[in-house]
Amino acid sequence: MKKFSKRVGFVSLGCDKNRVDTEKIITTLSRHREFSFTASKEDADIIVINTCSFLQSSRDESSETIYEMAEMKKKGHLEKLIVVGCLPLLDLQEAQTKFKNVDKFVLPKDYENIDKIIFELYGKRNTKKQPVLSRKLTTPLHYAYLKIADGCNNRCAFCKIPFIKGKYKSYLIKDLVDEAQQLVSCGVREIILVAQDVTRFGQDTKESLITLIRKLSKIKKLVWIRLLYCYPDMVSDELIMEIKNNPKILHYIDIPFQHISNHILSGMRRRTTKRDIVELINKLRRQIPDIKIRSTFMVGFPGETKRDFRELCYFLKIFKLDNVGFFKYSREEGTASYNMNFQVDEKIKDERLEKIQKLQEKIITKKNKKLFKKTFKVIVDKKEGEYYIGRTYFSAPDIDFEVAFSSENNIKIGSFVDVKIKDFKNGYFVGYVDK
Repeated sequence: MKKFSKRVGFVSLGCDKNRVDTEKIITTLSRHREFSFTASKEDADIIVINTCSFLQSSRDESSETIYEMAEMKKKGHLEKLIVVGCLPLLDLQEAQTKFKNVDKFVLPKDYENIDKIIFELYGKRNTKKQPVLSRKLTTPLHYAYLKIADGCNNRCAFCKIPFIKGKYKSYLIKDLVDEAQQLVSCGVREIILVAQDVTRFGQDTKESLITLIRKLSKIKKLVWIRLLYCYPDMVSDELIMEIKNNPKILHYIDIPFQHISNHILSGMRRRTTKRDIVELINKLRRQIPDIKIRSTFMVGFPGETKRDFRELCYFLKIFKLDNVGFFKYSREEGTASYNMNFQVDEKIKDERLEKIQKLQEKIITKKNKKLFKKTFKVIVDKKEGEYYIGRTYFSAPDIDFEVAFSSENNIKIGSFVDVKIKDFKNGYFVGYVDK
């Protein structure tokens, strides 16, 4: 009798929070000898697609990926197709009706039982699990994302996340610290805290983000702690001082401001004003002079006038944030902004997006030149040709500017080196090891 053995491939779409969920699913399956893993969809017996539904473009990408894998299954190149993530969570019945070739839709509450679900799809019994030391990573082994909460309470007028994910739910500090310790014991040196809003952590459990950070900081071999997605109205003086005084927290913060016009901020149902944002930026820079601030802004929200857009552009010129992402408003059914008057024409959205991206490119190119001849501690992520590629404290993976540098000596991936910056081109800092 042939031994039951299946190769599993994964497609993870969307945010870093989805990445963590995918890694936990891989970890669950890795506890069984019957499952092995492949990065090639052509070699897989089973494909698990982790979907995103944040925007219509995200849902389109998820649907296209499902159809592509379903076609492979139809041609006999794939045995089982499983879909997890936000798409079935948004509307399970619709997903089941639309995607007939999917063998199973699995909701987040059932992720820990996905091994049992797959065995049942094959008519097999769930086998005894073998121990796994730590979460299986899809990132390089020296950094990992730590998802500290799920859901969202902010109810911004443009966002579907609260409808998809539900209310904000913090994970317990004890469990998070245990997970972080396991990751560090396996070589992780940088932990990146993620949630829809990390600054709200603990409000539902009578714990706090500060307490979590301090307990994580006690993990001996953990070098860097990075904070992503801090909402502006929740960045307290206490948190600012913790960032300033705790040597393990990087002087880097990602704060999605979304806009600067009070008229638009009010329409978005954001809880901040232009004055609040300006005061927060000034406070951060005053208390932590080397702080690097990343943000995201939306163009084309209903009612955005030429004046509102010019105000946003002027703000960027004056405050010169360290990195900025832009996206155009997507009209999402079910959100408060869907039925708002004065929807902005798609052509105007595209024009504004292009214009503001070009403006920011000029701003950041000029600003980054001021870093020439300065030396920074860099974590080495990989080697490409003659260059090592790494990140400074102000570079989060995949979203910020990397450092390409040369060295006469072999450097271990995941190690830290001092790199002197000599140039900035093609979206990279260029440097060399500072001896």
